[in-house]
Amino acid sequence: MADGDRILVVDDEQSITDLVALALRLDGAEVEVAHTGAGALEMMASFRPHLVILDVMLPDHDGFEVLRRMGWERSTAEVPVLFLTARSGMDDRIRGLAAGGDDYVTKPFSVEELRLRVRAILRRTRGYADAGGRIEAAGVVLDEDAHQVWRDGVPVELTPTEFRLLQYLMVNAGQVISKTQIRDEVWEYGFDGRVNMVEVYVSYLRKKLDALGPPLIRTVRGIGYSFRPERPAPAPPGAEP
Repeated sequence: MADGDRILVVDDEQSITDLVALALRLDGAEVEVAHTGAGALEMMASFRPHLVILDVMLPDHDGFEVLRRMGWERSTAEVPVLFLTARSGMDDRIRGLAAGGDDYVTKPFSVEELRLRVRAILRRTRGYADAGGRIEAAGVVLDEDAHQVWRDGVPVELTPTEFRLLQYLMVNAGQVISKTQIRDEVWEYGFDGRVNMVEVYVSYLRKKLDALGPPLIRTVRGIGYSFRPERPAPAPPGAEP
């Protein structure tokens, strides 16, 4: 991470916030902490973090509700969120991702693992300002500077991870990309295999894009995915052009 990255750590256990804050400050980040959901929401406007590390189990609101309330404000809707959860069930992990979280770490966790995931999220989200430019393919326009996407002129609201996934697919439009390539490029580290992040996020991205037109992300069985529009079915013999 870079000096000046602002990170908000939200957990009701002070021992955890102290440990995480110390580790991140040693990496050069500016860190603020909150111990309740209400405190986190108050901190959002004044601190304006680049990343939120958010515990699921809080004394007033759970982390999913806090994330939902964050999304009410456009200024905070695009702030990436890393969930901390003591829940090891797959349903809870997928619920966190479906709510708009970008990653999760299960308690008890390794501080080194947490730092790795934080760096990866910040690298792919904070790096947008340096990338610049626009990508256009199949009626979809992705503006890397503004971090905005349109399909046929209609805005598409994406989380930072969904944006990065779409960006990678569009840069490689027409090519077949393996799940491993996508995982390494978009997340930049491996997972434990219990939740297939690539499949989960491709599903989220498809739902948002397909609501505005024909499918654009094709599954190539046994290999991965390809960003390309479905080819129209050939006209039957004798049909008028």
